[in-house]
Amino acid sequence: MAELLLNAYTPLIVWTGLGVVLFRFLPDILPRLIGRTLYWVGIPVMIFSLARRASFTSEVGLAPLMTMGAILLGFIGAWLSLQGIRALATRRGSEELPLLGQVIFDRDRQGSFILSSVLGNTGFVGLAIVPSLIANANLSWAILYSVTQNIFGTYGLGVLLASYYGRQSGNYLILQIRDVLTVPSLWAFTLGYLTRPLPFIPVVEVGLQRSIWVVIPTALLLMGMRLSQLQGWRSLQAAILPTLLKMAVLPACIGLITTLAGLRGDPRLTLVLMSGMPTAFAGLILAEEYELNRDLIASCIALSSVALLLTLPIWLAVFG
Repeated sequence: MAELLLNAYTPLIVWTGLGVVLFRFLPDILPRLIGRTLYWVGIPVMIFSLARRASFTSEVGLAPLMTMGAILLGFIGAWLSLQGIRALATRRGSEELPLLGQVIFDRDRQGSFILSSVLGNTGFVGLAIVPSLIANANLSWAILYSVTQNIFGTYGLGVLLASYYGRQSGNYLILQIRDVLTVPSLWAFTLGYLTRPLPFIPVVEVGLQRSIWVVIPTALLLMGMRLSQLQGWRSLQAAILPTLLKMAVLPACIGLITTLAGLRGDPRLTLVLMSGMPTAFAGLILAEEYELNRDLIASCIALSSVALLLTLPIWLAVFG
């Protein structure tokens, strides 16, 4: 396990740390440009390449179902936690819960609380870390989790929750459908899966395989830059509970459910790791669009990113 952790921690710490340092010397607009490039080109190319190499068995069809189950489980856990905070504040008085107490009174904070507990960074961080911890034959589990998280999580339940708790911004159903259908990773996965029987010329095959080792460091660099931009550190206390739900409770529940379902080895480990990825930066985008509380989501991103270093060895030891 020590070697696996070294393989996971080295790029995570080195490239993310480098991103934190470099951000001080780079134009403020650069992280957005890198993010858009990764979203539209880098991550889709990586998913296309991984989909061509992955082995798709009948069992792997559980991955999308487990992903949707994890998203719904995260939502239920966050909603129940809010009800618990409300009951505690009613009994003790909100003045004894200065930061948590604000969550139950402000709809924008409630929305941020739930989004932080539900949406995970399975694209930039998950696909950068998990492939180094599992066999190539099981990459399809990670790919399907990431694609399903994008469609059902971010652009499905995420948008619905943001519009419900935040400002109603004319978010019509047709626009939601458009957003889902234009998710580039969805099309990349589809094309990669359909072209698996087709041999590419060697230079293209080599280029696709090597592109992964460009996308992963770039994604982790971006993570470091984004962490440098966060301004919500003063809400760290309020971020503890959603971070605990996202990084500990949810993956532990997924591990238990998958074990009861008969999954073992890399498939189970993949689902646990992907469900335990840090809070997604997409939450900040939704917060901007629907006027949710950005400080709380920013704090959850920062806290959950640090927590990842602590939870990785636990999940590897228990479910590896």
